[in-house]
Amino acid sequence: MIEIRSVRKEYISKKNRVIGVDNVSLTIQKGEVYGIVGYSGAGKSSLLRCLNLLERPTGGHIIIDGIDLTSLSSKELRKQRQKIGMIFQHFSLVSSKTVFENVAFALKAAHQSKGAIKLRVLQLLDIVGLSDKKDVYPAQLSGGQKQRVGIARALANDPSVLLCDEATSALDPTTTKAILQLLKKISRELGITIVLITHEMEVVKELCHRVAVMQDGRVIEEGSVYEIFSQPKKELTKKFIGSVLEFELPSHLIEESKGTIIKIQFEGQTAGESILSDTLQAYSVKGNILHGKIEYIQDVPLGILIIELIGEAAEIHSALTYIKNRSSSVEVLKHVTA
Repeated sequence: MIEIRSVRKEYISKKNRVIGVDNVSLTIQKGEVYGIVGYSGAGKSSLLRCLNLLERPTGGHIIIDGIDLTSLSSKELRKQRQKIGMIFQHFSLVSSKTVFENVAFALKAAHQSKGAIKLRVLQLLDIVGLSDKKDVYPAQLSGGQKQRVGIARALANDPSVLLCDEATSALDPTTTKAILQLLKKISRELGITIVLITHEMEVVKELCHRVAVMQDGRVIEEGSVYEIFSQPKKELTKKFIGSVLEFELPSHLIEESKGTIIKIQFEGQTAGESILSDTLQAYSVKGNILHGKIEYIQDVPLGILIIELIGEAAEIHSALTYIKNRSSSVEVLKHVTA
């Protein structure tokens, strides 16, 4: 388990003082995949680097598996860092070393024997799907392959925590999906606690159990990924969710509509129910589907449907009441009755 207690990070220069992390407290459970999302300058990278004290907090405590890293000596901290793997955005591989040598580097630093190093490196390369690339140099690899090497290196000393610093932002969408699947496999099979920072909500949706949204050095919203996607409270969070789930109708479509336009949100089991069909059968209204989408978050469906209802005022009112009672939320975008 990771406990972040009242962590603060300040950067001081001759001219000014900048607060990178402003009194953040979080608890991350063992084996959890935890996302920290925010735009550039939000403080998420500073917070992540505080977790292994690459950035020493100005105040507060970082406690991992019951050990307060902020209270350790330099020697003790180096030992504890072996239990914390880190994956970097731009891979940070040594170009003059082969794939095997890049992965072996962390094991040599931990003073492992040659036999143990060889066995472990080959095992790790098999896990990340690069067994046939052990003698290849980084320049000969694709971006996705380089990141797989970075993941293997981060896992070398069998860490309990894996920190991911924008691990997929330098990759194309197809490669990103493959890397996310690999991280999901690692989480599931090895039970490692993963903390990742990103500005891509799609990454959070695909991989994380819980997420914190950061702005100006502070955590402004936190919860399970499903809760954050289905019921975002802060405007910034809504913007992030909008990049994945939300959509807007063309303005002319709304203006030209002759009926009442509503947006319906379905959560969990209701996403699979025939609410619209039942509504049209029960009431004297016509319904046109203008837009719709269902996303699966941690295998639980979350859907949005935008429809146009045409009919008499009383029937529209009754239909809306019926839909509200059977769905998670209903928003009237335009109200017109015949």
